[in-house]
Amino acid sequence: IGLENYKRLLTDTDVRTALLNSVKMMVLTVIFEVGIAFVLAVLVSQVKKLQHLFRTVYFFPVVISATAIGLLFKLFYNYNGGMLNQILEVFGVEPVNWLSPELAFIMVCIPTLWSYIGFYFVILLTGLSDIPDDIYEAASIDGCNRFKQVFYITLPLMTPVLFMNLLIGLIGAFKSFTLFKILTDGGPNNASLVYMLYLYKNAFSNFKLGYANAMSVFLFVIVGALTSLLYKTSKKWVYY
Repeated sequence: IGLENYKRLLTDTDVRTALLNSVKMMVLTVIFEVGIAFVLAVLVSQVKKLQHLFRTVYFFPVVISATAIGLLFKLFYNYNGGMLNQILEVFGVEPVNWLSPELAFIMVCIPTLWSYIGFYFVILLTGLSDIPDDIYEAASIDGCNRFKQVFYITLPLMTPVLFMNLLIGLIGAFKSFTLFKILTDGGPNNASLVYMLYLYKNAFSNFKLGYANAMSVFLFVIVGALTSLLYKTSKKWVYY
């Protein structure tokens, strides 16, 4: 059928919805996963005795099966008897439909972000350990406080590691699938439909393998373009 599948991509409203949700996921990944992981890594780097304990605690969600996390949070969000609604009932608050069209996307993002923060945390903590202590000592002697040290020393010297984490996060955001499939299956009303889930549905539910293949090529182009853009902008803010 030639390029008909690619022409359909440009007019398919579900593709635009799924792509927009994946972009939202990418923004949340950059801001929360990498951002929170960096703050935690800076704080933990100041602790010497319990550092191994913190590494284990923060990394633990990464090794848990995404399917198990999805089923666990599905119990939390359950309208009838879910843990969150049970807590609300204690305070006399009416139960909330946590997976409603207004809340579904963000409620799926929460366990997604939680399960990956530890991954970025360990990488960033390792990068922090490579910064020589004498740089901080010299800054302290010159009267530089802790906040300025983080802003003027830690951040610039960590930019190569941050760049790598941003690159991994960008690609990972467009690969988001398991938790969205288990918790909402893209619903309700496509509120939590992400690109990989829509691709999966076309391939293995609707058996439109040609269209799904076109979607995968389109995704390759998008991720490639964003990766190239990130590499080009890195020349202005990454210091080796």
